[in-house]
Amino acid sequence: MKIMTWRGLIVLAIALVNIAPAQAQYPTRPVRLIVPFAAGSGTDTVARFVQPQVSAALGQQVVIDNRAGAAGNLGAEIAAKAPADGYVVLMGNISHSISMTLYSRPGFDLMKDFETVTSLASGSFTLAAHPSLPAKSVKELIAFAKKRPGEINVATAGAALRLAAKMLDSMAGIRTTEITYKSTPQAVTAVVSGEASLGFPATSAAIPHARTGKLRALAVTGAQRSPMAPDVPTVAESGVPGYEASSWFAFLAPAGTPKPIVSRLNTDAMKALQTPEVRDALVRQGMDPTGARQSRSMRTCAPRLRSGRG
Repeated sequence: MKIMTWRGLIVLAIALVNIAPAQAQYPTRPVRLIVPFAAGSGTDTVARFVQPQVSAALGQQVVIDNRAGAAGNLGAEIAAKAPADGYVVLMGNISHSISMTLYSRPGFDLMKDFETVTSLASGSFTLAAHPSLPAKSVKELIAFAKKRPGEINVATAGAALRLAAKMLDSMAGIRTTEITYKSTPQAVTAVVSGEASLGFPATSAAIPHARTGKLRALAVTGAQRSPMAPDVPTVAESGVPGYEASSWFAFLAPAGTPKPIVSRLNTDAMKALQTPEVRDALVRQGMDPTGARQSRSMRTCAPRLRSGRG
């Protein structure tokens, strides 16, 4: 066994002395919030709701950095490789859980590469149709799709929406044709324009278009109706029992981020969620503010997205 020299002990002591003040003074510069999806997406919307309040609580600017690509994997990989000093935070969502099961090398390991700061909100998607599609309910959609297998084009963006679409195909016994887009806004535009007949955008993105008649909201995908559209039924109560597809949003920090810094970020994120401005904004967008430390098991098993078969 090697015995540490006095020189080594002195170096270690100096390092510890330097680390403690750095953590105590955190933050001394802007914090970069990586949003791994495009501006206007559901994930970006949640980030921009909480950003001003978190900035105020931290006393430093929180700068949103949109790094869309590879179903959210690109931004997650960038965050995973960032220094674990509290100045880079990832805006994570359920797509990152799903990527751990869909891809052999997504570019990050959600279990090993990240530390949970706090969960922020959960929300559902909306099964939305272009008005030209002759279906005004889920039952009519299923009947139409069974008569024309493969003829209905479904616009998706990201792993969560793709899985939601595949679940409906499987559980309803239909076959649709998927068209993938780089972002939720692009997918929504495709359905609004009629380029695709069906889509699964975030409820916050779909309902405004449904109110103007540009889209038809057939059902929401969560376990319960959305407060943003209480008159729109769930997919489960519309003839596909057991169907549920929804998402979570959370702040994640690179693994190894000092616990005092994670605790500070958690405290300030919780303060933001408790303000009426943020809570009301999330609810108006059909989301449920959560504000709790999220377990690692939630991040690895694609929570809130299941087919009713366990």
